[in-house]
Amino acid sequence: MAKKTTDKKNNPRRNINTPTLLNLYKNEILPSMMKQHNYSNIMEVPKLLSISLNIGVGDAKTNSKSFESAINELSLISGQKPVNTLAKKDISNFKIRKGWPVGCKVTLRSNRMYEFLDRLISVALPRTRDFRGLSYNSFDGMGNFNFGIKEQIIFTEIDYDKIQSIRGVNITIVTSSNTDSEAYSLLKLFGLPLREKIENLDKKGAA
Repeated sequence: MAKKTTDKKNNPRRNINTPTLLNLYKNEILPSMMKQHNYSNIMEVPKLLSISLNIGVGDAKTNSKSFESAINELSLISGQKPVNTLAKKDISNFKIRKGWPVGCKVTLRSNRMYEFLDRLISVALPRTRDFRGLSYNSFDGMGNFNFGIKEQIIFTEIDYDKIQSIRGVNITIVTSSNTDSEAYSLLKLFGLPLREKIENLDKKGAA
């Protein structure tokens, strides 16, 4: 009996669970980046590596309810169980000792990373009060983008009536870009609402 053969490229089942932004990257962003930056090989095109989310809880050691609430909120936002972040040294001004919990974090990769970025761009950021776009100054000089969100309630997964307090969330988008300019182009094509960049953006990293 002959075995059934399927064309992997044209098999519709392969795209059922593929995140929208991953399809966008493969079908539109890759060719756009190749043309815009004159790459000679498709492997040179930058890609997303991971997205990290972090919530700081200054009173985590003394206020267990607040800490548990932060962990639960980050879990709802990311769809993944967070890990605790611990103080690396004593901080006398804040009465924090080395090893004490000071927050929680989660690192997203693969499909979850693309799904989170999609929700961030299309739902969460537009809900931010007086939002005028993300600053290009948040690039770190090595192709990564770091920014903060002042209120976690912009995420629809958060029930305002069940939170302990308004918290900020720090988000870091890590790319394989060698320069901020390449990363800027990549994130722009994904739809991240970045303000227009200034000239010589990458000189900041070279200085």
